[in-house]
Formats: sequence, structure tokens, C-alpha cells
Amino acid sequence: MERGKQDFGEWTDHATRQMLHNLIEKKQTFDKAKTLHLYTLWGTMFASFYFLYYLTKFVLGPFSYSFAAMFSVFVSNTFHLLLAMVLVGLFGASKILYDKKEKKEKEFHALRCEVIDRSKDLWKEEAWKKRHQVFEQLKKEWDINLFHGTK
Repeated sequence: MERGKQDFGEWTDHATRQMLHNLIEKKQTFDKAKTLHLYTLWGTMFASFYFLYYLTKFVLGPFSYSFAAMFSVFVSNTFHLLLAMVLVGLFGASKILYDKKEKKEKEFHALRCEVIDRSKDLWKEEAWKKRHQVFEQLKKEWDINLFHGTK
């Protein structure tokens, strides 16, 4: 979204437009963080299931007669250790991305609630009657609900 192309009407002043643009940017960064976390989480799950299948088929099945044999086969192959380390890294990355997503969601929600709380100051007199058009535009184009403060 380019700033110059977005128009909220002549009834919104510069400060209100700036606040709405900041709200849209926060929503977009939150959506990107949410998508990245989701992809990382699914990738981690698929890699984990593949690794468990691989271990069951090639380590646990053929060497199930002895725990020591299974352990020695697992440790003797560096590929197994490398995959285990990659999975631990993926789980760590998904946790870090989850925390970042939660932080961005809180920032977005705080700004959204601030716009809702300050709406009486942002739209005065005649603009107050037309603010619902801006709210509907934000809801339709960016899925930002300014009609209610709850998520």
C-alpha cells in the first residue's frame, strides 16, 4: 500500500490519516509475522514426522532387539544427529516467531483500541457522521475492525 494512493475522504484530517496509516502498517506487519510463524510451525511438524518415520523404519525397526544397538546406530550416523539438531533449531525458531507474533499483535491491538477510544477527538462534527465509511473501508480492505474494542 502506498501512502499517496490511500484516501479516507476529505473529512479526515492529516493526523487521523497518519494514525490510520500506522494502524494499517501494524496490521500488515502482524499478518506477515503470523504467516511466517505458521509456515515455520508446519515445516517443523512435517520435518518432525518425517524424522520419526525415518527413525522407526531404519533405526528402531531393524535394531529393536537391543537398546544399545539402536543407540549406537543412531549416534554413529552424523546424519541422524544433524537432523535432530535441525529439528531442535526449528522448534526454537517457531517459539521465537510465536513470541514476535504475539508482540506485534499486542502492538496492533493497542493502536486499534487507541483509535477507537480517540474516535470522538479524531472525527468532529460533520466528520463524525461519516466516520463509519472509513471504518467500513478499513474492515473491507484490511480486516481491521474499529467498530468494537474487543478482538
